[in-house]
Amino acid sequence: MIKSSIVTAVLDEALRTGGDFSELYLQDTESNTLSMIDGKVENANYNRKVGAGVRVLSGTRSAYAYTADTSDEALIAAARAAASALKGTKSSEAKSICVERVGRSCAQIPFSEIDNAKRMQLLRTATSAARSQSGEITQVVANFMDVTHRIAVYNSEGVHAEDVRPRTRLSVQAVAMANGEAQTGGVSPGYGMGFEAYRDRIDPSAVGREAAKTAVTMLHAPECPAGAVPVVIDGGFGGVILHEACVHALEATSVGRGNSVFCGKLGQQIASPIVNAVDDGTLPGEWGSMHYDDEGNPAQCNHLIENGILKTYLVDILGSRLMDHPVTGSGRRQNYTFAPTSRMTNTFFAPGQDDEEEMIRTMGSGLFAAKMGGGSVNPLTGEFNFAVSEGYWVKDGKILCPVRGATLIGKGADVLMKIDRIGRRMWMAPGMCGSVSGSIPTNVGQPRIRVSEITVGGKGGAL
Repeated sequence: MIKSSIVTAVLDEALRTGGDFSELYLQDTESNTLSMIDGKVENANYNRKVGAGVRVLSGTRSAYAYTADTSDEALIAAARAAASALKGTKSSEAKSICVERVGRSCAQIPFSEIDNAKRMQLLRTATSAARSQSGEITQVVANFMDVTHRIAVYNSEGVHAEDVRPRTRLSVQAVAMANGEAQTGGVSPGYGMGFEAYRDRIDPSAVGREAAKTAVTMLHAPECPAGAVPVVIDGGFGGVILHEACVHALEATSVGRGNSVFCGKLGQQIASPIVNAVDDGTLPGEWGSMHYDDEGNPAQCNHLIENGILKTYLVDILGSRLMDHPVTGSGRRQNYTFAPTSRMTNTFFAPGQDDEEEMIRTMGSGLFAAKMGGGSVNPLTGEFNFAVSEGYWVKDGKILCPVRGATLIGKGADVLMKIDRIGRRMWMAPGMCGSVSGSIPTNVGQPRIRVSEITVGGKGGAL
């Protein structure tokens, strides 16, 4: 525990040169990572990261300094370094702590109670299951990670917030080969909970089998045809379209500086009337959840789009000053070496009312994107390019065959308007999102959806 007198001294020192808001962020993070290739352990690491950061704001100007030394002297020095970036005279003082917010760990089985033998057994089980799927599986890479992320935030407005965020993830990548060609399949479930995730949510055998199935399926798939066609995108990681092509452009990081296609569009229709989109950091046990954000504000359920109408942006404290918009519990950072900014948590299309099979029966000919891969997007224009890691060609409303090499190309604003079906069951998939405040855990999700037309890139001919 840090003494209240030191907190006050740090916050006041940061305000010395005219700042009107100061913040002290403390972090203590423990993590375990293991990797296995073809059943053999490649590495097993334990890491602990401790440090602190001091931020000072003056209007819409911001300065940040950090240190791995959390001694009293080092914290004061960091505050002095942050303050030195601003030029002025002291006009305010830090308030005494008047708001206490404490979020306790949700882990039923803390990672500190688990030895590496249990972690390795998960990897062996997943590897064995992947290998058993097909003789064409030539390599299986399995990875495990767990993190216990503890933070404390103090600011000059009298707020003290603490949070403990456990999370764990199992990742399996299977490689299938035949006739000199290779294809991969990957599955990486993760949750914001303790080791009980492997009792309640994650089945290592199922993870291994699914990764191998994708690899073998894509190994024997012809190249995808190209063209502007209807596309059905399945749930889970299909939500990367919403995350990348839309919600990054709703973050204050972009909107507050006029670098978003959605600037000035609050209250306007930006999507099909059947579209509802949410960013919810309060969901228990989910990968992107937290009790309080990295600025000490409570996590929120933010309804971004309601019936196609843009309702809110994702806004941190500095973004609120730039945009004159309320904060939304979205201030996040990778660790103490980054100042916070507006970021997503668990972002998804809300469930709709449409039948999942009817979407395919009535689409004519087009692509069913069962699993999405990586891609890129320009938040200023919304233009995107995403790979499809597992796809199927649909002809006359029936799945004809798997296809590989498909990409989806378009603009986020166009895709939102062309969604004409949304299924009833939503699920999410975890990922790591990179931005100016580092890499953070975020969930993406959606039910199965149909887009009336997207440009599909591919090297194949007619099927």
